[in-house]
Amino acid sequence: MRVVVPLMNKKVRGIVLREHTEPITPALKGKIRPIKEVIDEHPVINQPQLALWQWMNNYYMCTLGEVMAAALPGGILDDRYSELMTQYISLPSPADSEAVRTALQRAPKQLLVYDTAVRMCGTTGRIERRALLQESCQVAAVLNALIEKHMLLQTQEGISRIAPYKGIIEPIHQLTVAQQKCADEINEYWHNKKNIVLLHGVTSSGKTDIYIHLIQKQLQQGKNVLYLVPEIALTTQLTSRLQHVFGDQLMVYHSRLGDAERAELYHASAKAEPHVVIGARSAVFLPIPALGLVIVDEEHESSYKQADPAPRYHARAAAIVLAQEHGAHVLLGTATPAIESYYLAQKGVYGLVSLSERYAGIELPETELIDLKRQYTRREMYDHFSDPLVDAIRATLAEKRQVILFQNRRGYAPQWQCTVCGKTPRCVQCDVPLTLHMRAGEMRCHYCGYRMPIPAKCPECSGEMKMRGFGTERIEDEIQKLFPEARVLRMDLDTTRNKSAYQDIINSFARHECDILVGTQMVTKGLHFDDVGLVAVLNADPLLNQPDFRAYEHAFQMLEQVAGRAGRKGHKGIVYIQTFDPKATVLQMVKTHDYQALYRQQIAERQLFNYPPFYRLITIAIRHSDCQRVQSTAHELQTRLRQIFGMRASEVIIPSIERIQAYYIREINLRIERSANIEEAKRRLREAIDNIFSTQANKNVKIIVDVDPL
Repeated sequence: MRVVVPLMNKKVRGIVLREHTEPITPALKGKIRPIKEVIDEHPVINQPQLALWQWMNNYYMCTLGEVMAAALPGGILDDRYSELMTQYISLPSPADSEAVRTALQRAPKQLLVYDTAVRMCGTTGRIERRALLQESCQVAAVLNALIEKHMLLQTQEGISRIAPYKGIIEPIHQLTVAQQKCADEINEYWHNKKNIVLLHGVTSSGKTDIYIHLIQKQLQQGKNVLYLVPEIALTTQLTSRLQHVFGDQLMVYHSRLGDAERAELYHASAKAEPHVVIGARSAVFLPIPALGLVIVDEEHESSYKQADPAPRYHARAAAIVLAQEHGAHVLLGTATPAIESYYLAQKGVYGLVSLSERYAGIELPETELIDLKRQYTRREMYDHFSDPLVDAIRATLAEKRQVILFQNRRGYAPQWQCTVCGKTPRCVQCDVPLTLHMRAGEMRCHYCGYRMPIPAKCPECSGEMKMRGFGTERIEDEIQKLFPEARVLRMDLDTTRNKSAYQDIINSFARHECDILVGTQMVTKGLHFDDVGLVAVLNADPLLNQPDFRAYEHAFQMLEQVAGRAGRKGHKGIVYIQTFDPKATVLQMVKTHDYQALYRQQIAERQLFNYPPFYRLITIAIRHSDCQRVQSTAHELQTRLRQIFGMRASEVIIPSIERIQAYYIREINLRIERSANIEEAKRRLREAIDNIFSTQANKNVKIIVDVDPL
């Protein structure tokens, strides 16, 4: 429960974790201070939640307070949440309407309000105050006069911020033979006490149908279900689909809701009646009782990992721990499993179920690799579109089908470069060029938000400026020029900032009010559109050329997922991938949809170079506003870690982006064998960091520990 306690000279709110039953020693007498107030009548967290918090505290090397801040909505801990109230108007009992009308003959406005109230209260016995004022077209003072005369009664009641489902409940679709086989295999694993199962199903194979059948079975048994998705964008389509089946049993929870809505959903999720909660990673913190099943959809997605602030947790790992505390089942679903997950499935730690055919026998899309080097040499390019791609777009639109264009960079152009001296405007706080945003008439830093007007001339030499590279905003303009009759929409962070923007864009595209959708990785996230005939990746090379051992894995996953948006109903789709290196191994694997080949290659490399899943990885980031201080502290820490861990500790690494938000950054990677005592390793790491902070010069240095970084 939440309590108010004295701390120094102020009162603060906290949560009681356990009762203190040990005798108070003489040394503590006089120092123990009483709790000032108990806020709650019932606990706001349950025991499985508390166990999850404590696991995060230890595993991710953060504090319980940091876990609590991430777990509880703003309105819960600081008590800003209050119940939403509405006012109702009713007639006195017994009501003498004729006597009231006689008394109001000289007050026509009051009489009008009274007659309106009598009419509107006739069926329900009461009416909302605002509805009465709106219907009678009168001001509040007129109604207040009737209330003061006791001719009308006013009451107040709490109402839910959670809108009830008003649609039709539809029967669950019958599973196909292949889907039913998968569902039976999943249940068989669970029956044999293998509670974690990986469902590897190709895109558009109908994994969601399997989820729905498994959810219904849990609800019939009086159990609750947590359904995790990696992005808010996914919840919009899934919510509609699941509500048609589960109605008001479905709750939707994510970070775009307001504090009051999140607080109310937090409390509602603790109810005993069977229900399903769907949400992004923060939904793993909800106090859902009697949890029977946790579904982690698109389990490979990096969005499940929180980067900042602490706790830097992975929702997939947290979901597994939470399920274990409840004795619940876990289903991990994806078309492109994380290498670590597939490895555990191959080793028999997880159950493995495969669904290799698309729903209704639709073929996987055909993938074409377009050689940009050849296209540019032959001058067969329209801006950033190759001749074959332009022809394919034209043919797709002629068939009244839709097109998705994927470019994983927002803005108009990533650089605005001088043609004389080569300088580009850079962020004053981060070590990155500013991105050109033509529509807004400004340049922006995508790391700290710094903005400046677009310079007409070079600030250094007054030379002419030229764009380098391209983002979604530029692609939107270019495709509209190529196909002026086409209706074009863009989906990226810039166009989806308000609460309903995701839903509006997705609905518009689904209703065929748009012909071409231009987007960043948002368009890859498991969205379902019936009429997409063509998907194009405008430049795959940046995905492959990342300084990260997971670069090929992430590139395959993203390209395979975006390709999966094509040809999902009745027609085989086609995918065009533009690249300067069409012979790249990963692109050949994407072309043939060969996840097994990717897995074999990646697992061999990781074993050779001591990467996960064979080793645990911990990244220690050192940050300070002074470059020399961060370098000195990083080398001091690296020396200490080498003394403890030997060559398991890397050299000091200067990241590709050296400074973010005015802080210089250095990193050290720590690789620990799976067979080693990880708790002892973390304890010694904490000691090394504490020793760094014992030096006065290091007091203001920030040291951030990221366990299992992505």
